[in-house]
Amino acid sequence: MRDPGRLYSPFALCVLLCAGVSGRAEALTANRADERDGVAYEARVTRVFDGDTLWVKPLEGGRYRKLRLDGLDAPEICQTGGLVARDALAARVLQQVVTVNERQRDHYGRALVHLTHQGEDVGAWLVVRGHAWAYRWRYSEGAYAGQEGQARAQHKGVFVDRDVEVPRDFRRRHGPCPLP
Repeated sequence: MRDPGRLYSPFALCVLLCAGVSGRAEALTANRADERDGVAYEARVTRVFDGDTLWVKPLEGGRYRKLRLDGLDAPEICQTGGLVARDALAARVLQQVVTVNERQRDHYGRALVHLTHQGEDVGAWLVVRGHAWAYRWRYSEGAYAGQEGQARAQHKGVFVDRDVEVPRDFRRRHGPCPLP
């Protein structure tokens, strides 16, 4: 028996269609489209773990969800600036209602999200204040490169130190922070 939650490759979908299981294949295609398009909902922030990870409770009900802000990388909690980044995010959104736009999941199972609070992009707010870096991927400067440039030019937050280590390099050298 097939796993109903499993996503199939385009080749597998073609095989299913050719085998006469078109209703099932159409449902699988729709599931993949929903995942690509994302899910949007309103939620209350219940916990801020660090500068880019938080927990929310959807207003419509359901389980608590662990989220990772998409497009930025905040300092690790044990790295210089990590506690300040966490506290800044908590001061901005903890116990507040936010709009969550889920894009996909990271390799830890967290939903990657774009978060807005009172119409303001929370990720941009963090980066422009120097509490996070724009997340770079391959040749992309990242969605918040302009905000990071602004924070660097004004020597805000972590950018007070010109030689500050990006979280990715910090994790590579030191591994994960110990749990509190």
